[in-house]
Amino acid sequence: MKSLALAVLLLVGPAALYAAPPLRAVWMWEAESYALLESPRAAKKAIKFLKSKGVGTLYLYADAYKGRSLIENKPKLYRNLLRRLNKEGLNAYALLGSWHLRTHEYVLPERRAEARAMFQRVLDYNAAARPGERFDGVNLDIEPHMLDAWETDREGLLLNFLDLGRDLMALKARSGLALEVGPAIPFWLDGIELEWEGRRKPASEHVLDIYDYAALMAYRDRAAGRDGIIALSASELAYAGSLGKRLAVGVEVTPNEVKKISFSRLAEADLERELALAGEAFAREPAFSGFVLHHYESYRAWLDAQGGKKRKGK
Repeated sequence: MKSLALAVLLLVGPAALYAAPPLRAVWMWEAESYALLESPRAAKKAIKFLKSKGVGTLYLYADAYKGRSLIENKPKLYRNLLRRLNKEGLNAYALLGSWHLRTHEYVLPERRAEARAMFQRVLDYNAAARPGERFDGVNLDIEPHMLDAWETDREGLLLNFLDLGRDLMALKARSGLALEVGPAIPFWLDGIELEWEGRRKPASEHVLDIYDYAALMAYRDRAAGRDGIIALSASELAYAGSLGKRLAVGVEVTPNEVKKISFSRLAEADLERELALAGEAFAREPAFSGFVLHHYESYRAWLDAQGGKKRKGK
């Protein structure tokens, strides 16, 4: 029986055996998100692209950018776009976090009020919006390891990160809104144990205790092996599953000087092969909710570059 399965695999490839491709999401940052909000033409082009690539969820930036805050001052733009996405069968999560705004500093106690206000704006938007115009969830990209103080106060920053998560989820609970909220976290958090609220466990488990879900940044360019996507996601998927929660697995296509982190030097066929292999393994995990690609602009540029190479080769 095993020899027959191997023969089929060699004939059709792993992607063909994985009959139902996992759901996919994509992070979309400031400039691209604002472009979709302000240009129906850009929105149409993006929607067509996302659907062609099997992307069902858009992590759409929903905070201030270059001195403007569209979610505060022009919420109609969000209502129009989310209504359009909904009609096309796409979900939208509010993406909160920005290098421009230095939101990685929001874990610091002196900036927590800004983090709460950022999150509250999304809650207020959803409370005022009609069905079909609301965010389905929130993805928080607040990464304390980006702070210089990480080298000297890693545990303190992680405790602040957990405290912030507790505060944000309390805001959600008080709002009474049905909104799935979770952060993007690096895969190596499961290797850092710390005590929080009387319990000592890996930081990743504390995070999953707090939030509805998480997007795990398992940035590797291969599925198998001790340092592959499958292995790096294993403990988080198992723990999320034990809680009845969800975990999305993030992959990178943006160029990185560390080759193994990104698919950027490889081809689309390589990405699809590795995601098929990982998806087949994750199909047994009840917590697995699909892949998240980082990020929209890089993904399109990467694919466009491959298209140009193919055209030149003809």
